[in-house]
Amino acid sequence: MTTRRTVPDLADRVHGGWLGRIAGNMLGKPVEQGEVWTRDRIDRYLRRAAALPLTDYLPEPSDPAETAALRPEWRACVRGRVHGSCRDDDVDYAILGLHLLETHGFGFSTEQVGDLWLLQLPYLQTFTAERAAYRNLANGLRPPLTATYDNPYQEWIGALIRADVYGWTRPGDPARAAGLARRDAVLSHSGNGVYGAMFAAALISAAFTSPTVRDALERALGVIPAGSRLARTVRRVVSLHEARLSWEQTLATLSAETAGLGWIHTVPNAAVLTAGLLYGEGDFTRTIALTVRGGLDTDSNGATAGSVAGVLTGAAAIPDRWKDPLEDTVRSAVFGFDGVRISALAERTLRLATSVP
Repeated sequence: MTTRRTVPDLADRVHGGWLGRIAGNMLGKPVEQGEVWTRDRIDRYLRRAAALPLTDYLPEPSDPAETAALRPEWRACVRGRVHGSCRDDDVDYAILGLHLLETHGFGFSTEQVGDLWLLQLPYLQTFTAERAAYRNLANGLRPPLTATYDNPYQEWIGALIRADVYGWTRPGDPARAAGLARRDAVLSHSGNGVYGAMFAAALISAAFTSPTVRDALERALGVIPAGSRLARTVRRVVSLHEARLSWEQTLATLSAETAGLGWIHTVPNAAVLTAGLLYGEGDFTRTIALTVRGGLDTDSNGATAGSVAGVLTGAAAIPDRWKDPLEDTVRSAVFGFDGVRISALAERTLRLATSVP
């Protein structure tokens, strides 16, 4: 007897996006330091702990010498120790984006994004391009100068990690989602930094209605300039996957081709993300595991991969080992949101997704 897979409804997909983002972020958080935790080192860590293939949160270190190299928050992020999500900017910005849309609607301005940062987000919980933009805002600069003045991080991954909520709230409309993400991104980023945000928002939006990950990627590529380095890199990953190279061979090729950009730059991280999605083949666990094992900005990439995979599968199909330890609870530095329920965030997002702006 053949069991027909139930297609998740919109509420389940939105909830899946939130759960996936948080679980993927938690999975990657202990090894978030790309110059230290290379792909090879992550796999050595997992192999020593007998945790390959990776099917759950990271194991505790089997070698005490590894402990010092992990992020300080690792004790609350490894399997058996997770009780609700840790605070992280990859989740804070999703919450802040939701609050932005609830406060100002889909017609929000870039200036209103900046105002909300100053009102709701502690300065010391911002990093790289966001911290530069925050400082520029506090000194009286306005967009787009907030992104370009004294900001060497303009093409780093920060704007991409802020994009999910625009995809969740504009399901099946990648162009609209990308436009919202762009309006947010130009506060702090330019060039490929902005394109990364547009790509991520469009990818998540497309995942609601696309039959496959590949189809969602193609639709997302349609919203960014075809000649941009980001688009060319994503297409390179797609071509290597089509040529049946292994996941390891594909990442080794892209690592060589993007060498010198740094581990927080949007372009090499988009390559790791794209590879995780394609080689994950729609399976939630395999997708976030491969993405985090790919290295670089592991918590950010795990979060975005989890968001896409969660939308594709829906919350009900995400294995309990990823959901249950989160205890439906989020820690957040965004004022007024610490301890909020994940299910409540999903319900609020759904209201926006079903509204007519």
